[in-house]
Amino acid sequence: MPLAKAGPAPQRVITLFQGATDTAVALGIRPAGVVDSWSEKPMYRYLRPALTGVPHVGLEIQPSLEDIALLTPDLIVGSRFRHERIEGLLEQLCPVVMLDEVFEFRHTLRVMGAATARNVEAQALQTRWDARISAMRMRLASKFGARWPLSVSVLDVREDHVRSYLPDSFAGSVLAELGFVWNRQSRDATGVSIKLRSRESLPVADADVFFVFGRADSPAVQRHYQAITHHPLWQRMSAPKTGQVWWVDGVAWIFSGGILGANRVLDDIERTLLQDAAA
Repeated sequence: MPLAKAGPAPQRVITLFQGATDTAVALGIRPAGVVDSWSEKPMYRYLRPALTGVPHVGLEIQPSLEDIALLTPDLIVGSRFRHERIEGLLEQLCPVVMLDEVFEFRHTLRVMGAATARNVEAQALQTRWDARISAMRMRLASKFGARWPLSVSVLDVREDHVRSYLPDSFAGSVLAELGFVWNRQSRDATGVSIKLRSRESLPVADADVFFVFGRADSPAVQRHYQAITHHPLWQRMSAPKTGQVWWVDGVAWIFSGGILGANRVLDDIERTLLQDAAA
């Protein structure tokens, strides 16, 4: 959690999960070290301009203590979910901030703002976020009128199944702030996502709007998507019938975990649902 004692702003910050790396960049911090990204390795494309030349310290689930020590950090930002077992070892190197979750980007922003003496920058980012959410909620309500709020599903197309992300996911939290809702089956489910193992289970994810992503460079994923979209059950669902199926950036929607990624989710919603709505 936040540092116990006040002191000078840390200059050499190492981030051990994706949301912390995203947040550091948003706060104007060039990390002393970062962990590898989950895809688009070694670092997500949207963060590469800010992180060119920054050393990597291994995987998010298994960072290298030796590499971290060699970088002589004065602050390490980790996740209790990922790094609790090595917290004591990290604390031997420098002060450590441990977040309870990796995807609660608003909390990550507040905690990192305090820990890095960038409270003003963090508050400015939060204020801009709140204003953007408020404006987009009004635009969505105006465009869809009596149909608002729309139900939504976030679908990750894999080679052999589809995952439907729930309100407790990163993207789900952003969509919920905007006022989107989920069907009863999704609302009643627990966890971050549910696995749809067959095409016959697709109606579980039925909604007014589908936001879809998958590996565009994978022929197997693309073949699976084509097979799904030609299935009668898909064609009978609400979003396909009304042309509200939108491909979006899966890195931003699921893996980014920070305020910059969350804003990229809003960018995708503006590009799709609000492309013809007045700002």
